Amino acid sequence: RNANNMLASSLARPARSLARPLSAAVGPAAVGSAGLDWSSLRFNPVPTTSVVKFEWENGKWDAGTESTTPTVEVHLFSHVLNFGQSIFEGLKAFQTVDGRVCLFNARCNVARLNSGAERMCMPPIPEALFLDGLERTVRANVAFIPPYGTGGSLYVRPILFGHGAEMAIAPAPKFTLAFISTPVGAFFQGALQGKRALVRDDVDRAAPRGTGGFKVAGNYAPDMLVSRGTTERGFDVSLFLDAKTNSFIEEFSVANFIAVAADGTIVTPSSPSVLPSCTRKVVLRLAEELGLKAEERPIPWDEVKSLKEAAACGTAVVLTPMKSITRGDEEVSFGSYATIQRLYDTVVEIQTGLRPDTLGLLHEVKL
Repeated sequence: RNANNMLASSLARPARSLARPLSAAVGPAAVGSAGLDWSSLRFNPVPTTSVVKFEWENGKWDAGTESTTPTVEVHLFSHVLNFGQSIFEGLKAFQTVDGRVCLFNARCNVARLNSGAERMCMPPIPEALFLDGLERTVRANVAFIPPYGTGGSLYVRPILFGHGAEMAIAPAPKFTLAFISTPVGAFFQGALQGKRALVRDDVDRAAPRGTGGFKVAGNYAPDMLVSRGTTERGFDVSLFLDAKTNSFIEEFSVANFIAVAADGTIVTPSSPSVLPSCTRKVVLRLAEELGLKAEERPIPWDEVKSLKEAAACGTAVVLTPMKSITRGDEEVSFGSYATIQRLYDTVVEIQTGLRPDTLGLLHEVKL
């Protein structure tokens, strides 16, 4: 199955009820016991307690181990170092209003990880193993989960990479799936105040029929120079057009593109070169629940000037509205974020248990 179909099926799981008294929930004393200044969290690594790692060799995964050291030792001929055979994911765990700890949309992440693994000749990850790794990571680092009401979360990054001494351009002899975590706040400071995007006509983010639609580690390093140039010109984020015609919106350097069209429809680009964001899938489904029309379709640059609102959408940024989008001498400004704010609030309410989880997105972790 392709990535979009896999992600769509992961959203089709039956919902589980969130109604549960606090007395039967996770003991909140353990959550946040690291005592950090939760209000000052940014999207930067904070040392935590434990890393969970699974090893694959000779056709099978082991039972996994936990380590207090967030490092690995690999052979210098390893594919992860020489050929970039590495993919990763990102998702968050929250303490909900009733004291439980829940991962958000985890099954979507394992579906997307497996889509990338197939593309990169890496072994598939059983869903049960993936969820086990996430749960063990959350339990081991529960002290670093920001308490409910602080606005933070525990960000978990599963990383799959090939290693072992091998020089041929062929699958690596060994693979590691590691789960590392850190408490985080907002990706962009002042996120809902609007950001300024710059269209980078001078750079192609992803080639047609390339790996842009997969969360491949090598997709991100080339953007470092581009992002630095965008920041130096006074903008917050880069926006890329399609590589073939340079006339259709694709995505931001850090997230998917989502917008409110002139007729009020929630629109997002349809392209195999765009990474299928798990958050974007949720937002489109929630938009329909809120009575809004939502669709994935090509968005030509010429349509941008008629858009009512525009935003970056992803796990890290959630929904971050754009104040303006600039291309050359043309600047398109957006004066309202009302619909984006409504969608953002709906996502956050589900993540924190304030709204019924009708899509079955929350996976409770028993501590």
